[in-house]
Amino acid sequence: MDPIDTGSGSILRQPKAVWATAGASVVAFMGIGLVDPILPSIAEGLDATAGQVSLLFTSYFLITALAMLVTGFVSSRIGGRRTLLLGLALVVVFAGFSGTSGSVGELVGFRAGWGLGNALFVSTALAVIVGAAAGGSAAAILLYESALGLGMACGPLLGALLGDASWRYPFFGTAALMAVGFACIAAFLKEQPRPARKTSLLDPVKALGHGGLASTAVSAFFYNYTFFTVLAFTPFVLDMSPYRSGAVFFAWGVLLAVFSVIVAPRLQKRFGSLRVLGGSLVLLAVDVLVLGHGGHTAAVACTVLSGALIGVNNTVYTELALGVSEAPRPVASAGYNFVRWFAAAAAPFFAPRIEEWSDVHMPFTVAAVTAVLGALVVLVRRRSLTAEAEELRPRHATEDGVGVFAN
Repeated sequence: MDPIDTGSGSILRQPKAVWATAGASVVAFMGIGLVDPILPSIAEGLDATAGQVSLLFTSYFLITALAMLVTGFVSSRIGGRRTLLLGLALVVVFAGFSGTSGSVGELVGFRAGWGLGNALFVSTALAVIVGAAAGGSAAAILLYESALGLGMACGPLLGALLGDASWRYPFFGTAALMAVGFACIAAFLKEQPRPARKTSLLDPVKALGHGGLASTAVSAFFYNYTFFTVLAFTPFVLDMSPYRSGAVFFAWGVLLAVFSVIVAPRLQKRFGSLRVLGGSLVLLAVDVLVLGHGGHTAAVACTVLSGALIGVNNTVYTELALGVSEAPRPVASAGYNFVRWFAAAAAPFFAPRIEEWSDVHMPFTVAAVTAVLGALVVLVRRRSLTAEAEELRPRHATEDGVGVFAN
């Protein structure tokens, strides 16, 4: 698939509503990596330990995981537009409050509120983009994934540029950008049709009764522990200035975007979904081992390289989660994300404590083990995943829409 022309239309020729939603999505995904380059600065400014500061990720993703049971329930009742605006409003408020924090406890609490707002927004954004985009769902999905990759790349860069003056400024900057996104969506996006059937709070949990979806979620759980060990713990190991750390994670995000949108589909077409996923997880385990046990130069190089492997994994996991079961895609996605985001909350909490109990190398050894466990789940449960892997189609979403935060 051409990265610009999908065959059914160009991703560049879209209504204003789509660009408004995609632009706000970029900023929403920026919020994930925004704090990466300024974690040491936050620790110094608030007189906190690495373990305490890492809770910024834990509170954020713990609330995100729990919110996955709520987002479909909310959006199916008040509509996609109002859900987006509600999520953006919460992010504006809590990102702004984060910049005023007087203690690490306050900041962790405000990040939890931020996580709720972000979950409401990103879980609805793709469905809205699909519903409003010109050129079919393929163009819409490509635009969404491009926004995700751009946000993941630019988040650390923005954090470094603003955080070099003060660790508080990136939070105020995010609040301002999200306020602009709120205004654009309010002005350009019309209300989307609501689903015929309202989603219940238990539907995502019931969807996990399908063996293939449950296997995908469990494998992704282990993978996400590795992913967020790299994202949340590596800045302390690199011990670089905000500018340099931001540059490292910007390069990381660029590779994530390129491999997610362009490289992964080509690898899947040639080798098959499960082979690509299993191989990428094993390579990620090796990469993380070298990152944790090599010298400083090796740590920098492996951090950047991990972005490529993470990009491949994100794409494959998304397609498996959305296509392996017969559950409606929004419901399957919510159940899948409910499971895997718990690992994103756990990794930043445990990695600093594992270092305290042992040494700086052990958190990466554990992360390598969890990546291998993710690959083993794919291997052992390959029969339950084969139906989707044999004829992989780029079908992250269809006309029924989907709420994912899947990558």
